[in-house]
Amino acid sequence: MKLTDLPHRTLAIVRGRDREAALRTVLTLAEEGITAAEVSLTTADALWVIERARRELGPDAALGAGTVLTAHDASRAADAGAGFLVTPGFVPDLAAEGAVQLPVLMGALTPSEVIAAVRSGALAVKLFPASLGGPAHLKALRAPFPEVPFVPVGGIDTEQAIAFLSAGAVAVGVGSPLIGDAASGGDLAALRARAARWRAALAGAVTA
Repeated sequence: MKLTDLPHRTLAIVRGRDREAALRTVLTLAEEGITAAEVSLTTADALWVIERARRELGPDAALGAGTVLTAHDASRAADAGAGFLVTPGFVPDLAAEGAVQLPVLMGALTPSEVIAAVRSGALAVKLFPASLGGPAHLKALRAPFPEVPFVPVGGIDTEQAIAFLSAGAVAVGVGSPLIGDAASGGDLAALRARAARWRAALAGAVTA
């Protein structure tokens, strides 16, 4: 998975209380062109959602598991068909050699955590919660870590997404501003409308 190749440089974060609705959300986003998604393991029957979405979207879809906290979580997610893993912070279990064979977006906020994530072999650093420092924090981190691919997550709307991409993020992770309540049974037409607005808003930042 190449983060710079994600459509609209967007990773959709799907988290909900209804497994059928969460699955429909992933598939609807894919239909709307937002084809990279992580299903949080806090979602109802998350592994079932990942397994069914993988079956529907095929082997090449950028479909991952989020809120991965242990090597056991990682193993179960891999078995369900996740193609990558996302953590909310540094997870030593995943840093151990041979612990997991999937690419990892390792969570970090401070310079020490970024160093630990990079040394663990993470595919990229998930800057979380990005809302705490905003784009200025990312810009400050990129000074000592210019080669590290950062994916800010947490409290990101379209305005923040554009600012983070302008500050050097390779992609952004977005949850409720895009997903709304769709993954808990909300209106899919409204989800499609939000997806269209998101694509339109980010079009300039992505091509700039």
